[in-house]
This record gives sequence, structure tokens and C-alpha cells, in this order.
Amino acid sequence: MSRHPRVIAIIQARMSSTRMPGKVLLDLLPGVSVVEYMLRRVSASTEVDTSIVATTDNPRDAVLVENMKAIGQSFFVGSEGDVLDRYYNAAKKYGAKAGDMIVRLTSDCPVIDPKEIDATVRFYRQHDFDYASNNLEPYSFPDGMDTEVFSFEALEKAWNDATSQSHREHVTFYFWKNPQIFKIGQYVNPKRNQDEYRLTLDYPSDYVLLKKVAEYFSPRMDYSMQEIIDFLDSHLDVKALNADVARNVHFKTA
Repeated sequence: MSRHPRVIAIIQARMSSTRMPGKVLLDLLPGVSVVEYMLRRVSASTEVDTSIVATTDNPRDAVLVENMKAIGQSFFVGSEGDVLDRYYNAAKKYGAKAGDMIVRLTSDCPVIDPKEIDATVRFYRQHDFDYASNNLEPYSFPDGMDTEVFSFEALEKAWNDATSQSHREHVTFYFWKNPQIFKIGQYVNPKRNQDEYRLTLDYPSDYVLLKKVAEYFSPRMDYSMQEIIDFLDSHLDVKALNADVARNVHFKTA
């Protein structure tokens, strides 16, 4: 009997962020950290079979490892600088094989909508891409809904062939820098362009906004991207909190 392909979400996380060290373990709600909040939302995905937190062997990340153990979350400890290697070995440790799909998520997106993860996975599958993302330029989704999907075979090829530091540090660079090798798809927001909304965590102003979102919907954690947008549109003072931050002024290396 043939094995059913798996969808494995790998969420990169570390404590040594240059802008907000330790941000992943800040409380978004009392007793619920940023990364745990995100994991609860990701767990509602109907497409993802397994989620893994991929952190680093930097001693500063030991507290994150202990946190993952405490909440019963699958995790992997790997290279801090070679994030491509971290992803590949995390996938291998949890049994990824040819035909499986890897979903790359980052822990600075705590309010990511699982339905948007699912939509990106379905888009990838329907068109038989090697790599698909809802976070390619020109952007159409809010910053903080970032989802990338790629085959295990593509990940393995990148792991084997990528040599430059930037391709090792940024997991998916090798894919979209080599469109002649990989079939690449951009999942565009089917509703409208909503890239003006910033729902990612890099700066203190982001943290204030995300806490307000979480507190507004509490105790619910199953609210949608559209509900967040509606909340921000009706609370322009909250939306303005991080409006001065440019999107992707850096690449995510969590």
C-alpha cells in the first residue's frame, strides 16, 4: 500500500532576535506565550499533519526547548546560522520522505490564520508546484500570514546544492532564485490587496498591537484574518501603532 503524503509544518524559532530578544516567550495572553499562541492556531489547520518547532543549539535557546517540552510540543534543535540545514534535518528526524510537503512558518506570526495556511497548501497541491507562497512580491496578504509550502524533494535538493551563505541562512532563497529549476507559484489574496496590515512581531509596537488583538478576541483563538482586519478597521488607533514599520525591511532568520 502506498504511503499517503504528509504535510509537515516546521516553525522556526529562537530567543536571540536582534530586534526583540526573547520575543517568542513573551506572553500574548496571561500564561500563553507568543509561540504557544501560534501553535494553538496552527493546530486548527485541516491540512497540516504534524507541527515541529525548529530552534537552535545556541545555549540561549535552552529555555525555549524546556518550554516546548513542558507543553508537549514536538521540536528539533539544529544549526543557528545554517537554517536550511536545520529545516532539512528537522524534516528528516520526523520522518519526511519523497512526496511529503513542508510548510515553512516563522514564530513571529502568532495570529496566522490556519485557513490561510490551508489555502496555500491547497494552491500548491492543485498546481503541482515545487514551491508556493502567499508572501512573494507584490504582496497581497497582511504581513504576519506568511506561509511557504515546498516538497521534501525540493528541500533536499536545496540542502544538497545551495552553497552561498544567504541560501543557507534563508531557507527558501534557493527556490525563488532558481525558477529555472523549481516550479514556483504565488498564491494571491483572492479577496483584495490587504498588505497594509502588519500582524508580525519584530518591534515593541508590534507586540502592543498583537496583544490588543489577542485580548480583544479572548478567550477565542479561532478568529480569522478577516476578523482581525475588521477589528483594526474599526480601531484605527490600534492599527496605527505599527503603521510606520516598513514591510520586510530584513529577512526572517528566526
